[in-house]
Amino acid sequence: MQYRTLGKTGLKISEIVFGGGFVGGILIDPDDDVKREAVRRAMAGGVNWIDTAASYGQGRSEENLGWILPELEIQPHVSTKVGLDAERLDDIPGQIEASLHASLKRLNKNSVTLLQLHNQLGSTVGGRTLLPIHALKAADALEQMRAQGLTQFIGFTALGEGAACTEVVNSGRFDTAQVYYNLLNPSAGWAAPRAWQCHDFSGLLAACEKNNVGVMNIRVFAAGYLVTEVRHGREIPVTAEFDSASETARAKRVLAQLGMDKNGMTPYGSRSQTALRFALSNPRLACSVVGMAELSHLDQAVAASDMGALPADALKALESLYDATGG
Repeated sequence: MQYRTLGKTGLKISEIVFGGGFVGGILIDPDDDVKREAVRRAMAGGVNWIDTAASYGQGRSEENLGWILPELEIQPHVSTKVGLDAERLDDIPGQIEASLHASLKRLNKNSVTLLQLHNQLGSTVGGRTLLPIHALKAADALEQMRAQGLTQFIGFTALGEGAACTEVVNSGRFDTAQVYYNLLNPSAGWAAPRAWQCHDFSGLLAACEKNNVGVMNIRVFAAGYLVTEVRHGREIPVTAEFDSASETARAKRVLAQLGMDKNGMTPYGSRSQTALRFALSNPRLACSVVGMAELSHLDQAVAASDMGALPADALKALESLYDATGG
């Protein structure tokens, strides 16, 4: 396992972060023995961070960590999230304080390493989407939680409109950002917009680098489209242009460009390892948050860190594909 610095936090964190979310579901769905073994195996493999949220499994992800973590000899960093109700934006501090205290109770902890705003950002309010000004008001409330010793650092999920996310990064108010970046949509890593038909996050990683905001890469497997042809019903869209048929087609196209054979292997490993090694190729990403459904998925993820970044010729082939197809 390799380690990178998480922006201005100064923390050295594992390139692979254990994701406790709904899509993989390993902290939510299997029996307790599997949950326990997953966390223990991750720690043994060098993973030193677990990422969860109040909304994952309606609190079950946090609850399960609450009994697993005390069993460990060495404690990993833990990050969780608070999602604001767009109908109650008159009380952002109250929402954040109540959510964090409930999370800490489920986690059986007095504090977390990182507390993150878990809303999308855009130019209109609705559903889970907030305006950048609301994110900055949330930063004030998150800072209050830090002042009380309930979190060391504060961050946000950089989903929604790319320009809104970049605006919040440039405010300098947050220590970290969770950024969408994968083989199907690497636009966050581009300096400027290109001929691109998918959701455009161009300039986001450059803004993070400029402001020393630590980047936690999310959706490295594109909700599973990059690693399997089986659809499990948990493919939750996080970008506006999401369409299952087009995601499937893009996955086949990009993996074919990398030489995937009939057994689902490329010259760079399994489908999941190839996707992870692509993310590891970008030095602006401090880590990739990996959700998993089975213990074997964890083993492959840890092995991908040992394999390292994709070679230059593979990255060049991908760039030519992105330019030719526009997504």
